[in-house]
Amino acid sequence: MSQTETLKVRVTLFFILVGVVLAMAAVVTDHWAVLSPHVEHHNSTCEVAHFGLWRICTKSVVLSDSKDKGCRTITLSGEKNCSYFRHFNPGESSEIFQVTTQKEYSISAAAIAIFSLGFAIIGTIFLLLSFRKKRDYLLRPASMFYAFAGLCIFVSVEVMRQSVKRMIDSEDTVWIEYYYSWSFACACTAFVLLFLGGLTLLLFSLPPMPRNPWESCMDAEPEH
Repeated sequence: MSQTETLKVRVTLFFILVGVVLAMAAVVTDHWAVLSPHVEHHNSTCEVAHFGLWRICTKSVVLSDSKDKGCRTITLSGEKNCSYFRHFNPGESSEIFQVTTQKEYSISAAAIAIFSLGFAIIGTIFLLLSFRKKRDYLLRPASMFYAFAGLCIFVSVEVMRQSVKRMIDSEDTVWIEYYYSWSFACACTAFVLLFLGGLTLLLFSLPPMPRNPWESCMDAEPEH
């Protein structure tokens, strides 16, 4: 590769590695979505929840002299209680979160996110091997694995969106308001960086095409 191509590859790899870090942060954190009920009275208990791929955290706070009836913030003072989803920890009771309708969504989103991290790890292995001399061709499979990782993150994000929508629409839960939090933003950003970065790296690692197709024919050795 020329120096210009090497610089482009390094810049692309930087954005890809940032995407890998954001994907890992999204998978292990619990702030994909924040849920809250509608508050009818000022002096009432507000139960806010935020959850990720593995567990849900709830916080009960007492509102007083508050003009906002939405109870939309998770930073209010109160005792936080976090528990893993019942299908990840069958021995733990989870009264606040009925997983009858959520089980398939949560397991699917978590499994697809794990596949994404697996693709990212394999891509990083190919990337490290490509640093050796005359092994630039390994950048191509690395770029494909990074693009696959981005697609898996996108599917996990979409599954989580459908999960939140179904839970809000369900009559079995008290939450009627929601918004997506910083873990969800990390996942979306990771998708963009990994998918677009993988495709860009693939383009940079491909051999240059001949300017004139006849040049390849003219340079070919004559047959005897």
